[in-house]
Amino acid sequence: MSVASPGPLSGPLAISLGDPAGIGPELIAEAWSRRDSERLPPFAVIGGAEILRAAARSRGIELPVKAIASLDAAGDAFAAALPVLDLQDGAWSPGAPSREGAELAMGSLAEATRRTVRGEAAALVTGPVAKARLAEVGFDHPGQTEYVATACGIASGDAVMMLAGPRLRAVPLTVHVALAQVPTLLTRDLIVRRARIVATALQSDFGVSRPRLAIAGLNPHAGEDGRFGDEEQRIIAPAVALLREEGIDAAGPFPPDAMFTARAREQYDAALCMFHDQALIPLKTLDFDEGVNVTLGLPLVRTSPDHGTAFDIAGKGLADPGAMIAAIRMAGDCAARRG
Repeated sequence: MSVASPGPLSGPLAISLGDPAGIGPELIAEAWSRRDSERLPPFAVIGGAEILRAAARSRGIELPVKAIASLDAAGDAFAAALPVLDLQDGAWSPGAPSREGAELAMGSLAEATRRTVRGEAAALVTGPVAKARLAEVGFDHPGQTEYVATACGIASGDAVMMLAGPRLRAVPLTVHVALAQVPTLLTRDLIVRRARIVATALQSDFGVSRPRLAIAGLNPHAGEDGRFGDEEQRIIAPAVALLREEGIDAAGPFPPDAMFTARAREQYDAALCMFHDQALIPLKTLDFDEGVNVTLGLPLVRTSPDHGTAFDIAGKGLADPGAMIAAIRMAGDCAARRG
């Protein structure tokens, strides 16, 4: 499979702080400290300079911070210090989320998104947030994905979540809904529309010249010819047929319990799954410490580490920085391929 290499970036990445009481700040600091060994592109954090310094010290990192007024200054500063846009700040309180911290997280996300939409940043990386805390301070979106999509003028239904790691790329076609609702939400149009977005993004952002999509079934054994459910026959197989008519290399529906073996994964570039856990369980089993949440279908590149705030271990030096590092690297690679 031909894969295009990334080129130079047009500017730094913008990273939102995430909830300052969570593990986001310390992992951003750890990523900067490993910038050379991990070959990370230049990035700047939106706000929270003192929080970042304190979080870094909890991991034994003496973090030099360079306050910047514009993202244009991030590239020159990055080699010697972590560039931080001079915005809001606050006290570091690991494991103790607060209203002030949620306001800082929301402000950082808004400014990072705004500047990326305006083209000041090459891509957006969002730190982990607590959705319930954000809701308390007026955040009225289901999550950061929907917020960024709205800021880009994209319908939330056309912003597709992909979870990507070294061993697997998986897309849940329905996301944060009760399992009982999934059969009522699945339609041929939903599968086809999102598969098109995935195929396009694999080409433009991941450099896959001819993407291969594997489509999961919903039911055990992919329904076994209707014995365990007929969604495969009524909805999924017709969607696959339509995609193939359009020239997209799609196959399925496959029994979900056999789709994620090492041999099966060699046959596709992304797995499209019918519901949240069908995609996230194999991804987190295979690539937990390197999993990246990528939003497809946007006019900008947005990634996020595939983990939450982990308030229970914040400030204890236990959080693995692998997913944050992978999110930064992937954002840079995808943005560079877009040119």
